[in-house]
Amino acid sequence: MGRSAGRRLGRAGIRDVAAAAGVSITTVSDALNGKGRLPDATRSHVREVADRLGYRPSAAARTLRTGKSGLIGLTVTTYGDEPFTFTEFAYFAEMARAATSAALARGYALVILPATSRHDVWSNVALDGTVVIDPADGDPVVTELLRHGIPVVSDGRPGGSLPVTGWVDNDHEAAVLGLLDHLAEAGARRIGLLTGNTTDTYTRLSTTAYLNWCERVGQDPVYESYPAFDPRAGAVAADRLLARPDRPDAVYGLFDQNGTDLLAAARRYGLRVPDDLLLVCCSESTVYATTEPPVTTLSLKPRRIGTAVVQILIDAIEGLGDSGPVEQVIPTDLIVRTSSQRRSPRTTVSPPRGPAGG
Repeated sequence: MGRSAGRRLGRAGIRDVAAAAGVSITTVSDALNGKGRLPDATRSHVREVADRLGYRPSAAARTLRTGKSGLIGLTVTTYGDEPFTFTEFAYFAEMARAATSAALARGYALVILPATSRHDVWSNVALDGTVVIDPADGDPVVTELLRHGIPVVSDGRPGGSLPVTGWVDNDHEAAVLGLLDHLAEAGARRIGLLTGNTTDTYTRLSTTAYLNWCERVGQDPVYESYPAFDPRAGAVAADRLLARPDRPDAVYGLFDQNGTDLLAAARRYGLRVPDDLLLVCCSESTVYATTEPPVTTLSLKPRRIGTAVVQILIDAIEGLGDSGPVEQVIPTDLIVRTSSQRRSPRTTVSPPRGPAGG
């Protein structure tokens, strides 16, 4: 009695599923792994029995059977060995959470890898594939992973001609042109840009879109750049931008912390947002809904991207889907708040004042 009770309370095995479903162990394996030529009714029946019994495939058994570890990596390599912790930023945190859930749903575990340019630090991790965020042109880590036959999917269009398995990205040109038009319609006459001097395609495409927009509307570009991996540099660059003789009356900040940097700089120079300065930044942070004033943000939809990159990667690992590179574009969302609210057009822009109290 005690032994049979213990059996019922223990974790169901593949033999238990086969017995309950009235099929062979091989049929159970094929039904749960999407293999074999089984009738749809049989496959559905086996899966229903497995769910009812709470059966979960053994990771160790799968490794022995397939030679795969069930581990996929996630990393940022663009910043190399710079002191940059990507998980501290809202975009990466949201993307990683979604990627983790998507991986687990398909029986894989996600491993967050250090943001380093040295691929050898991963040599003791048996990866079936890797997601790399914003790889730079000729990225050495991506090149080495591909050389070892490890499939790589990129969050962001890869720079140069990296032969990745696939990529997922936003239409950054359309997003920037749309938000610049939004600022112009709200009354801005000289729109500035706060940007990084990194080599990733997000920064390059967004900056190029800004320059193209300026040329289209006949505005001289007004922008400041800084090392994106150094959060202190962003505050300094925001201050420089608002201290320029050709100070903009609206600014788009390309990175997460730019909104708070620009709000602080505006206060220093006695500029009211949105009366004297319209403001938009690209961020997933909920903080911007409660700043004073609330800041308009461009969302890149990191949860959708995190789910998509993992699905593409696991399909490649398991030999599913197309043989060529998979490319997917996710739409952005401009979340309009007070900082970019429409106002009466202004024909002149006043010269900058000195820092408050100085």
